[in-house]
Amino acid sequence: MIAPEKLSRWQGALPFWISYLLVPLVWFAATEGGWWLLAVPLSTWWAFAALDQATGENLENADPETGEEALGWYILLTKLWVPVQFITLYGLIWYTTRADHLSTGERIALFFGVGVITGTIGINYSHELMHQKDRFERWLGDILLAMVLYSHFRSEHLLVHHRYVGTPRDPVTARYNEGFHRFYPRVLVQCLRSAFRAEREMLARKDKRWTDPANPFWRYWALQGVMLTLAGLIGGWAGLGLFLVQAGTAIWQLEVVNYVEHYGLTRKHLGEGKYEHVKPRHSWNSAKRASNWLLINLQRHSDHHYKPDRRFPLLQNHTEADAPQLPYGYLVMTVAAMIPPLWQRVMNPRVRAWRRQYYPEISDWKPYNKALNPAPR
Repeated sequence: MIAPEKLSRWQGALPFWISYLLVPLVWFAATEGGWWLLAVPLSTWWAFAALDQATGENLENADPETGEEALGWYILLTKLWVPVQFITLYGLIWYTTRADHLSTGERIALFFGVGVITGTIGINYSHELMHQKDRFERWLGDILLAMVLYSHFRSEHLLVHHRYVGTPRDPVTARYNEGFHRFYPRVLVQCLRSAFRAEREMLARKDKRWTDPANPFWRYWALQGVMLTLAGLIGGWAGLGLFLVQAGTAIWQLEVVNYVEHYGLTRKHLGEGKYEHVKPRHSWNSAKRASNWLLINLQRHSDHHYKPDRRFPLLQNHTEADAPQLPYGYLVMTVAAMIPPLWQRVMNPRVRAWRRQYYPEISDWKPYNKALNPAPR
Protein backbone atom coordinates (compact mmCIF):
# COMPACT_ATOMS: atom_id res chain seq x y z
CA MET A 1 0.00 0.00 0.00
CA ILE A 2 1.28 3.47 -0.92
CA ALA A 3 1.66 5.56 2.24
CA PRO A 4 0.36 9.18 2.32
CA GLU A 5 3.91 10.51 2.75
CA LYS A 6 5.03 8.89 -0.50
CA LEU A 7 1.85 9.89 -2.32
CA SER A 8 2.35 13.56 -1.43
CA ARG A 9 5.68 13.85 -3.29
CA TRP A 10 5.64 15.44 -6.72
CA GLN A 11 7.48 12.44 -8.12
CA GLY A 12 4.46 10.25 -7.38
CA ALA A 13 2.11 12.49 -9.35
CA LEU A 14 4.50 13.14 -12.24
CA PRO A 15 3.45 10.22 -14.51
CA PHE A 16 -0.16 11.47 -14.51
CA TRP A 17 1.01 14.80 -15.97
CA ILE A 18 1.89 12.99 -19.20
CA SER A 19 -1.35 14.30 -20.77
CA TYR A 20 0.19 17.78 -20.92
CA LEU A 21 2.65 16.54 -23.55
CA LEU A 22 -0.27 16.41 -26.00
CA VAL A 23 -0.46 20.22 -26.00
CA PRO A 24 2.94 20.96 -27.63
CA LEU A 25 2.36 17.95 -29.88
CA VAL A 26 -0.89 19.33 -31.31
CA TRP A 27 0.68 22.77 -31.78
CA PHE A 28 3.60 21.20 -33.63
CA ALA A 29 1.16 19.29 -35.83
CA ALA A 30 -0.62 22.57 -36.60
CA THR A 31 2.57 24.29 -37.70
CA GLU A 32 3.74 21.36 -39.82
CA GLY A 33 0.51 19.99 -41.29
CA GLY A 34 0.61 16.92 -43.52
CA TRP A 35 1.17 13.54 -41.91
CA TRP A 36 1.94 15.21 -38.59
CA LEU A 37 -1.81 15.70 -38.18
CA LEU A 38 -2.03 12.01 -37.29
CA ALA A 39 0.32 12.49 -34.34
CA VAL A 40 -2.30 13.14 -31.68
CA PRO A 41 -4.70 10.27 -32.49
CA LEU A 42 -1.81 7.84 -32.96
CA SER A 43 -0.10 8.91 -29.75
CA THR A 44 -3.23 8.41 -27.65
CA TRP A 45 -4.58 5.22 -29.25
CA TRP A 46 -1.45 3.38 -30.36
CA ALA A 47 1.52 4.79 -28.48
CA PHE A 48 -0.13 4.26 -25.11
CA ALA A 49 -1.24 0.79 -26.15
CA ALA A 50 2.43 0.01 -26.78
CA LEU A 51 3.41 1.64 -23.49
CA ASP A 52 0.87 -0.54 -21.70
CA GLN A 53 2.63 -3.61 -23.05
CA ALA A 54 6.01 -2.21 -22.01
CA THR A 55 5.06 -1.01 -18.52
CA GLY A 56 2.66 -3.80 -17.58
CA GLU A 57 0.09 -3.50 -14.81
CA ASN A 58 -0.03 -1.44 -11.66
CA LEU A 59 -1.69 -3.47 -8.90
CA GLU A 60 -0.54 -1.24 -6.04
CA ASN A 61 -3.12 0.76 -4.10
CA ALA A 62 -2.81 3.99 -2.17
CA ASP A 63 -4.08 4.25 1.38
CA PRO A 64 -7.76 5.23 0.81
CA GLU A 65 -7.76 7.22 4.06
CA THR A 66 -5.13 9.63 2.73
CA GLY A 67 -6.15 13.23 3.40
CA GLU A 68 -6.46 15.89 0.71
CA GLU A 69 -3.43 17.72 2.06
CA ALA A 70 -1.30 14.96 0.54
CA LEU A 71 -2.95 15.20 -2.89
CA GLY A 72 -1.98 18.73 -3.91
CA TRP A 73 -0.08 17.76 -7.07
CA TYR A 74 -2.95 15.56 -8.26
CA ILE A 75 -5.58 18.22 -7.60
CA LEU A 76 -3.49 20.87 -9.38
CA LEU A 77 -3.24 18.56 -12.40
CA THR A 78 -6.99 18.62 -13.08
CA LYS A 79 -7.51 22.29 -12.20
CA LEU A 80 -4.67 23.57 -14.39
CA TRP A 81 -5.92 21.64 -17.41
CA VAL A 82 -8.93 23.98 -17.74
CA PRO A 83 -7.01 27.14 -18.75
CA VAL A 84 -4.52 25.04 -20.74
CA GLN A 85 -7.30 23.46 -22.81
CA PHE A 86 -9.11 26.80 -23.23
CA ILE A 87 -5.97 28.55 -24.53
CA THR A 88 -5.09 25.60 -26.76
CA LEU A 89 -8.56 25.27 -28.30
CA TYR A 90 -9.15 28.92 -29.04
CA GLY A 91 -5.52 29.61 -29.85
CA LEU A 92 -5.63 26.93 -32.51
CA ILE A 93 -8.90 28.30 -33.90
CA TRP A 94 -7.23 31.70 -34.24
CA TYR A 95 -4.05 30.23 -35.76
CA THR A 96 -5.54 27.75 -38.22
CA THR A 97 -8.14 30.12 -39.66
CA ARG A 98 -5.26 32.41 -40.60
CA ALA A 99 -2.67 29.80 -41.62
CA ASP A 100 -2.04 29.62 -45.37
CA HIS A 101 -0.14 26.33 -45.24
CA LEU A 102 -3.18 24.30 -44.10
CA SER A 103 -5.89 23.16 -46.49
CA THR A 104 -9.51 22.83 -45.36
CA GLY A 105 -9.05 19.07 -45.04
CA GLU A 106 -5.95 19.55 -42.92
CA ARG A 107 -7.76 21.97 -40.63
CA ILE A 108 -10.55 19.43 -40.12
CA ALA A 109 -8.02 16.66 -39.47
CA LEU A 110 -6.23 18.87 -36.95
CA PHE A 111 -9.42 19.58 -35.03
CA PHE A 112 -10.31 15.91 -35.06
CA GLY A 113 -7.05 15.54 -33.11
CA VAL A 114 -8.02 18.44 -30.85
CA GLY A 115 -11.30 16.62 -30.17
CA VAL A 116 -9.38 13.51 -29.20
CA ILE A 117 -7.62 15.66 -26.59
CA THR A 118 -10.72 17.50 -25.33
CA GLY A 119 -12.60 14.20 -25.17
CA THR A 120 -9.97 11.80 -23.86
CA ILE A 121 -8.42 14.28 -21.43
CA GLY A 122 -10.82 17.21 -21.05
CA ILE A 123 -14.07 15.31 -20.44
CA ASN A 124 -12.22 12.81 -18.28
CA TYR A 125 -10.84 15.61 -16.12
CA SER A 126 -14.29 17.24 -15.97
CA HIS A 127 -15.56 13.90 -14.66
CA GLU A 128 -13.05 14.06 -11.82
CA LEU A 129 -13.90 17.70 -11.08
CA MET A 130 -17.70 17.27 -11.10
CA HIS A 131 -17.50 14.62 -8.37
CA GLN A 132 -15.81 16.97 -5.89
CA LYS A 133 -17.48 18.85 -3.06
CA ASP A 134 -15.58 22.05 -3.83
CA ARG A 135 -17.85 24.39 -5.80
CA PHE A 136 -14.96 25.92 -7.73
CA GLU A 137 -13.86 22.52 -8.98
CA ARG A 138 -17.41 21.72 -10.11
CA TRP A 139 -17.47 25.02 -12.02
CA LEU A 140 -14.20 24.10 -13.70
CA GLY A 141 -15.79 20.82 -14.73
CA ASP A 142 -18.72 22.74 -16.24
CA ILE A 143 -16.33 24.92 -18.25
CA LEU A 144 -14.60 21.87 -19.72
CA LEU A 145 -17.94 20.31 -20.69
CA ALA A 146 -19.15 23.55 -22.26
CA MET A 147 -16.09 23.53 -24.52
CA VAL A 148 -17.41 20.32 -26.09
CA LEU A 149 -21.14 21.22 -25.94
CA TYR A 150 -21.93 18.33 -23.59
CA SER A 151 -22.77 20.13 -20.37
CA HIS A 152 -25.71 17.88 -19.53
CA PHE A 153 -23.23 15.05 -18.96
CA ARG A 154 -22.80 16.35 -15.41
CA SER A 155 -26.50 15.97 -14.56
CA GLU A 156 -26.84 12.67 -16.39
CA HIS A 157 -23.74 11.20 -14.80
CA LEU A 158 -24.39 12.25 -11.21
CA LEU A 159 -28.17 11.93 -11.05
CA VAL A 160 -28.83 9.05 -13.44
CA HIS A 161 -25.78 6.95 -14.26
CA HIS A 162 -24.43 6.52 -10.74
CA ARG A 163 -27.85 5.80 -9.29
CA TYR A 164 -29.12 3.44 -11.97
CA VAL A 165 -26.02 1.88 -13.55
CA GLY A 166 -26.66 -1.68 -14.64
CA THR A 167 -30.46 -1.21 -14.76
CA PRO A 168 -32.88 -0.40 -17.62
CA ARG A 169 -33.06 3.21 -16.44
CA ASP A 170 -29.40 3.87 -17.24
CA PRO A 171 -28.94 4.64 -20.95
CA VAL A 172 -25.15 4.42 -20.65
CA THR A 173 -25.03 0.76 -19.61
CA ALA A 174 -24.38 -0.90 -22.99
CA ARG A 175 -26.57 -3.94 -23.48
CA TYR A 176 -25.26 -7.39 -24.30
CA ASN A 177 -24.82 -7.79 -28.06
CA GLU A 178 -25.55 -4.09 -28.66
CA GLY A 179 -22.99 -2.80 -31.14
CA PHE A 180 -21.58 0.67 -30.71
CA HIS A 181 -23.27 1.80 -33.94
CA ARG A 182 -26.64 1.22 -32.21
CA PHE A 183 -25.52 2.33 -28.75
CA TYR A 184 -24.21 5.72 -29.85
CA PRO A 185 -27.34 7.31 -31.37
CA ARG A 186 -29.43 5.83 -28.57
CA VAL A 187 -27.40 7.43 -25.78
CA LEU A 188 -27.14 10.79 -27.54
CA VAL A 189 -30.92 11.11 -27.33
CA GLN A 190 -31.66 9.24 -24.12
CA CYS A 191 -28.92 10.83 -22.00
CA LEU A 192 -30.07 14.35 -22.80
CA ARG A 193 -33.66 13.44 -22.00
CA SER A 194 -32.82 11.60 -18.79
CA ALA A 195 -30.54 14.42 -17.59
CA PHE A 196 -33.22 17.04 -18.12
CA ARG A 197 -35.89 14.82 -16.52
CA ALA A 198 -33.69 14.22 -13.47
CA GLU A 199 -33.15 17.95 -12.90
CA ARG A 200 -36.85 18.68 -13.50
CA GLU A 201 -37.89 16.02 -10.98
CA MET A 202 -35.41 17.35 -8.43
CA LEU A 203 -36.89 20.84 -8.79
CA ALA A 204 -40.43 19.44 -8.57
CA ARG A 205 -39.63 17.92 -5.18
CA LYS A 206 -38.91 21.49 -4.06
CA ASP A 207 -42.16 22.75 -5.63
CA LYS A 208 -40.28 24.52 -8.41
CA ARG A 209 -40.82 24.43 -12.16
CA TRP A 210 -38.11 23.47 -14.65
CA THR A 211 -37.93 27.13 -15.66
CA ASP A 212 -36.64 28.06 -12.21
CA PRO A 213 -33.20 29.75 -12.29
CA ALA A 214 -31.92 26.94 -10.06
CA ASN A 215 -32.10 24.55 -13.02
CA PRO A 216 -28.44 24.02 -14.01
CA PHE A 217 -29.48 23.71 -17.64
CA TRP A 218 -29.63 27.52 -17.79
CA ARG A 219 -25.97 27.57 -16.79
CA TYR A 220 -25.18 24.82 -19.28
CA TRP A 221 -26.84 26.67 -22.16
CA ALA A 222 -25.23 29.98 -21.21
CA LEU A 223 -21.72 28.52 -21.02
CA GLN A 224 -22.13 26.65 -24.29
CA GLY A 225 -23.43 29.82 -25.93
CA VAL A 226 -20.36 31.70 -24.74
CA MET A 227 -18.04 29.01 -26.14
CA LEU A 228 -19.78 28.99 -29.54
CA THR A 229 -19.83 32.78 -29.74
CA LEU A 230 -16.16 33.00 -28.87
CA ALA A 231 -15.26 30.48 -31.58
CA GLY A 232 -17.21 32.55 -34.11
CA LEU A 233 -15.66 35.83 -33.02
CA ILE A 234 -12.12 34.45 -33.22
CA GLY A 235 -12.40 32.40 -36.40
CA GLY A 236 -15.63 33.38 -38.14
CA TRP A 237 -17.75 30.65 -39.72
CA ALA A 238 -14.64 28.55 -40.29
CA GLY A 239 -13.72 28.81 -36.61
CA LEU A 240 -17.23 27.85 -35.60
CA GLY A 241 -17.10 24.82 -37.89
CA LEU A 242 -13.76 23.69 -36.50
CA PHE A 243 -15.08 24.10 -32.97
CA LEU A 244 -18.00 21.82 -33.85
CA VAL A 245 -15.61 19.23 -35.33
CA GLN A 246 -13.64 18.98 -32.09
CA ALA A 247 -16.82 18.95 -29.97
CA GLY A 248 -18.33 16.12 -32.01
CA THR A 249 -15.10 14.14 -31.80
CA ALA A 250 -14.88 14.67 -28.03
CA ILE A 251 -18.47 13.49 -27.49
CA TRP A 252 -17.79 10.37 -29.55
CA GLN A 253 -14.65 9.72 -27.47
CA LEU A 254 -16.65 9.98 -24.25
CA GLU A 255 -19.44 7.69 -25.34
CA VAL A 256 -17.18 4.99 -26.73
CA VAL A 257 -15.50 4.89 -23.31
CA ASN A 258 -18.93 4.74 -21.66
CA TYR A 259 -19.73 1.83 -23.96
CA VAL A 260 -16.65 -0.08 -22.82
CA GLU A 261 -17.02 0.61 -19.10
CA HIS A 262 -20.21 -1.38 -18.44
CA TYR A 263 -20.84 -3.48 -21.54
CA GLY A 264 -23.19 -6.35 -20.68
CA LEU A 265 -22.88 -5.90 -16.90
CA THR A 266 -26.26 -5.71 -15.18
CA ARG A 267 -27.43 -5.58 -11.58
CA LYS A 268 -29.69 -8.40 -10.44
CA HIS A 269 -33.39 -7.59 -10.38
CA LEU A 270 -34.74 -8.55 -6.94
CA GLY A 271 -38.39 -8.09 -7.89
CA GLU A 272 -40.89 -5.20 -7.90
CA GLY A 273 -38.38 -2.76 -9.36
CA LYS A 274 -35.74 -3.37 -6.71
CA TYR A 275 -32.12 -4.06 -7.68
CA GLU A 276 -29.04 -5.16 -5.80
CA HIS A 277 -26.59 -2.50 -4.66
CA VAL A 278 -23.82 -1.43 -7.02
CA LYS A 279 -20.68 -3.49 -6.53
CA PRO A 280 -17.22 -3.55 -8.14
CA ARG A 281 -18.42 -6.42 -10.34
CA HIS A 282 -20.69 -4.01 -12.26
CA SER A 283 -17.86 -2.21 -14.06
CA TRP A 284 -15.01 -3.46 -16.22
CA ASN A 285 -11.64 -2.94 -14.59
CA SER A 286 -8.17 -2.53 -16.09
CA ALA A 287 -4.84 -2.23 -14.29
CA LYS A 288 -2.81 -1.21 -17.36
CA ARG A 289 -0.25 1.22 -16.05
CA ALA A 290 0.41 3.68 -18.90
CA SER A 291 -3.21 4.17 -19.97
CA ASN A 292 -4.14 4.74 -16.33
CA TRP A 293 -1.54 7.52 -16.27
CA LEU A 294 -3.15 9.16 -19.28
CA LEU A 295 -6.71 8.61 -18.03
CA ILE A 296 -5.99 9.40 -14.35
CA ASN A 297 -7.07 5.96 -13.16
CA LEU A 298 -10.41 6.01 -14.98
CA GLN A 299 -9.84 2.32 -15.70
CA ARG A 300 -10.18 1.63 -11.99
CA HIS A 301 -13.82 2.17 -12.73
CA SER A 302 -15.02 -0.67 -10.53
CA ASP A 303 -13.84 1.26 -7.48
CA HIS A 304 -15.13 4.58 -8.77
CA HIS A 305 -18.70 3.27 -8.84
CA TYR A 306 -18.20 1.58 -5.51
CA LYS A 307 -16.83 4.78 -3.90
CA PRO A 308 -17.68 7.72 -6.23
CA ASP A 309 -16.27 10.38 -3.89
CA ARG A 310 -12.69 9.08 -3.99
CA ARG A 311 -10.20 11.26 -5.84
CA PHE A 312 -8.42 9.50 -8.67
CA PRO A 313 -5.06 8.78 -6.92
CA LEU A 314 -6.93 6.92 -4.16
CA LEU A 315 -8.99 4.66 -6.43
CA GLN A 316 -8.32 1.02 -5.63
CA ASN A 317 -7.52 -1.71 -8.12
CA HIS A 318 -9.88 -4.68 -7.85
CA THR A 319 -8.69 -8.15 -8.79
CA GLU A 320 -10.54 -10.82 -10.75
CA ALA A 321 -12.03 -12.07 -7.49
CA ASP A 322 -14.13 -8.90 -7.19
CA ALA A 323 -14.39 -7.29 -10.63
CA PRO A 324 -14.30 -8.38 -14.28
CA GLN A 325 -11.06 -7.53 -16.08
CA LEU A 326 -10.63 -6.17 -19.59
CA PRO A 327 -8.04 -7.95 -21.73
CA TYR A 328 -6.48 -4.60 -22.71
CA GLY A 329 -6.65 -0.99 -21.60
CA TYR A 330 -9.40 1.41 -22.65
CA LEU A 331 -7.37 2.77 -25.56
CA VAL A 332 -7.25 -0.61 -27.29
CA MET A 333 -10.77 -1.58 -26.26
CA THR A 334 -12.31 1.62 -27.67
CA VAL A 335 -10.76 0.86 -31.05
CA ALA A 336 -12.15 -2.69 -30.86
CA ALA A 337 -15.58 -1.26 -30.00
CA MET A 338 -15.68 0.44 -33.40
CA ILE A 339 -15.61 -3.01 -35.04
CA PRO A 340 -18.71 -4.78 -33.64
CA PRO A 341 -17.85 -8.34 -34.84
CA LEU A 342 -14.40 -8.06 -33.26
CA TRP A 343 -15.82 -6.54 -30.09
CA GLN A 344 -18.44 -9.29 -29.68
CA ARG A 345 -15.87 -12.01 -30.34
CA VAL A 346 -13.64 -10.64 -27.57
CA MET A 347 -16.22 -9.49 -25.01
CA ASN A 348 -19.31 -11.70 -25.29
CA PRO A 349 -17.55 -14.80 -23.91
CA ARG A 350 -16.30 -12.67 -21.01
CA VAL A 351 -19.82 -11.42 -20.26
CA ARG A 352 -21.13 -14.98 -20.28
CA ALA A 353 -18.33 -16.07 -17.96
CA TRP A 354 -19.16 -13.15 -15.65
CA ARG A 355 -22.79 -14.27 -15.54
CA ARG A 356 -21.82 -17.83 -14.66
CA GLN A 357 -19.49 -16.60 -11.93
CA TYR A 358 -21.80 -14.16 -10.17
CA TYR A 359 -25.36 -15.12 -11.15
CA PRO A 360 -25.56 -18.88 -11.78
CA GLU A 361 -29.14 -18.84 -10.50
CA ILE A 362 -30.36 -16.67 -13.40
CA SER A 363 -31.39 -18.84 -16.35
CA ASP A 364 -33.25 -16.32 -18.51
CA TRP A 365 -31.07 -13.37 -19.51
CA LYS A 366 -33.39 -11.99 -22.19
CA PRO A 367 -34.92 -9.27 -19.91
CA TYR A 368 -31.40 -8.12 -19.07
CA ASN A 369 -30.17 -8.25 -22.67
CA LYS A 370 -33.09 -6.14 -23.94
CA ALA A 371 -33.54 -3.88 -20.88
CA LEU A 372 -37.01 -5.35 -20.32
CA ASN A 373 -36.82 -5.60 -16.54
CA PRO A 374 -38.91 -3.05 -14.58
CA ALA A 375 -37.40 0.39 -14.17
CA PRO A 376 -35.87 0.81 -10.69
CA ARG A 377 -38.02 2.53 -8.13
